[in-house]
Amino acid sequence: MQFKEIIGQEKVKQQLVQTVKENRISHAQLFLSPVGSGALPLAVAYAQYINCLDRKENDSCGVCSSCRKYERLIHPDLHFSYPFFASSSIKTAVDVLDDWRNMLLQDLYFDMDIWRSKLEAANKQANIPIGECHDIIKKLSYKAFEAQTKVLIMWLPEYLDKSGNALLKLIEEPPANTLFILVAQSQDQILTTILSRTQIVKIPKLTGEEITNYLLENTGVNQNQAIDYSFLADGNLIEAKALAADIQGDSSGVFTSWLRMGFGNKVPDLIDFTDEAAKWGRENQKNFLKYGINYLRECCLIISGAEALVKLPPLTMETAKKLSEHVLTLPMAEAIITELEKAHYHIERNANPKILFLDVSLQLVKIIRFKTLPQGTQYIYN
Repeated sequence: MQFKEIIGQEKVKQQLVQTVKENRISHAQLFLSPVGSGALPLAVAYAQYINCLDRKENDSCGVCSSCRKYERLIHPDLHFSYPFFASSSIKTAVDVLDDWRNMLLQDLYFDMDIWRSKLEAANKQANIPIGECHDIIKKLSYKAFEAQTKVLIMWLPEYLDKSGNALLKLIEEPPANTLFILVAQSQDQILTTILSRTQIVKIPKLTGEEITNYLLENTGVNQNQAIDYSFLADGNLIEAKALAADIQGDSSGVFTSWLRMGFGNKVPDLIDFTDEAAKWGRENQKNFLKYGINYLRECCLIISGAEALVKLPPLTMETAKKLSEHVLTLPMAEAIITELEKAHYHIERNANPKILFLDVSLQLVKIIRFKTLPQGTQYIYN
């Protein structure tokens, strides 16, 4: 994995390259990022750059013997640790290393749900157990086989329980030329004893433009769909790709049309919409409702005078401003969000989609057309 293959994160790439050029590589680093931002690909590309035999100005060469082994994730001095489901036959991460490598070679952007689907989880809880900690200590006690620096990349150290304290001395005083890279999503869930011994590298969410461009170049969606999915994913490339694979149509246009039907009290049209929505499939229905929740939250920002914080694309922004100025008020938007959140909850639990969408549609009419808000909500006129 080379830096050039990673989507966005130019500032972080430059920062990592600079640490190598200036020979100030911290021996224990924590790559902290939201899900789907590319922290794991960055960790692999960083390790490859450190051990490249013919480094270029801003990237590894990609053709030396070290880079070729890194590309296939088979370099003898590159080690991985990650949560897994322990059993009588699976005691350390090495026991599922082939599954791990195959998944990474297919796509370096994944989350715990995707990794879980590759394993036989049954009803077990994933973790990084004490046996894995002892195996890490054993592996890193050996001299490097051929690289200048041994690298251990631990994905999701949040899954270390108290047994992770067995790694403290190794992390604090590692053997010479050893690099730990912990790739995490939640700083609060990491053992404080480990956290205090690492240098944190914060990796931001991907921008909407970066995700939009990726979808346009790598999927079959059109520009409007790419912009909508990028907005809905909110910097998470994994979710954006899932949306592009599952959702069909213009989310923004369909949702605003639904609101207009409610405002116009067009019950026959709402019934037709309900029939159509019932055919989408549960994942598409959940994504549609989630889009509506995010869209209305942006409308709340407009209504509140915080338009500068709104992340909607230009065309969608224009429609949202009209709705916010002429139709919606803050209590109305909040009431609709509540209804959509309840609908999303029930869809996840296999509610009948036809009945559910008809009920939500009628609630839209009450809230938007007749200004009837849930009990306890005070309506404020513009």
